Amino acid sequence: MIRRIVDIDEKKCNGCGLCIHACHEGAIELRDGKAVLISDEYCDGLGDCLPECPTDAIKIIERESLEYNEELVMKKIAEKKQAVKENSLPCGCPGTMAKKIERKNPVEETKLDCGCPGTSTKKIERKALNVLSDIKPMKKVSAKGTSTSELNQWPVQLRLINTQASYLKGANLLVAADCTAYAFADFHKEFIKNHITVIGCPKLDDIKYYEEKLAEIIKVNDLKSITVVRMEVPCCAGIVNAVKKAMLDAQTIVPYREVTISTDGNIL
Repeated sequence: MIRRIVDIDEKKCNGCGLCIHACHEGAIELRDGKAVLISDEYCDGLGDCLPECPTDAIKIIERESLEYNEELVMKKIAEKKQAVKENSLPCGCPGTMAKKIERKNPVEETKLDCGCPGTSTKKIERKALNVLSDIKPMKKVSAKGTSTSELNQWPVQLRLINTQASYLKGANLLVAADCTAYAFADFHKEFIKNHITVIGCPKLDDIKYYEEKLAEIIKVNDLKSITVVRMEVPCCAGIVNAVKKAMLDAQTIVPYREVTISTDGNIL
């Protein structure tokens, strides 16, 4: 039969999952970081999910589809309620699933089986302070702490960024590998300040998706500059390649700077 039904644009979807919670029938789930319609039979075509989508990836179309099946929907809702009781939400996001964490004995080997140098374990030795001569008196500070965040927007994870967000217009963009902010102590002051920040992991994330996302950001936002901060480990080169490929795909060359951080926290 021809009827109204949800259509999801995979390229626009950023995997935020807001549509999943908005759909009362449970017709949408996340698969590989993208929202997908589970089955035509679960979608009533009313579009409660549309207003929640930050990237306009969802629309209502008319097409040949299976008839809405209220019986199946009610069964799924009952299953979801039972799962909530068991603290295991079937929304498709691994982060919501309950699990028992089994602790293992410390591994004696210093390298993981994957062979990547970036996974080698390493203890970073810091110079010990001389209590009498090296510690300087602290200035009087407020209860909020000694440092101020320089972050200029939220979210920061590249997958969650809306490419049409107003804060991207004419921005100095910082593209940072996840680990850099943990390795470099003054990351906020030296890199995040006066920049719009996006982060990602070139080893664990979908780098092809990042290339497409960055290309769209570059194409529509007239960026002033791009700074890429990566770690020295070989796998981190992926984030550099993603930005360069994105500029080529967008046919826009933006003033570019690249910074490499060592695993002991220094700029190379």
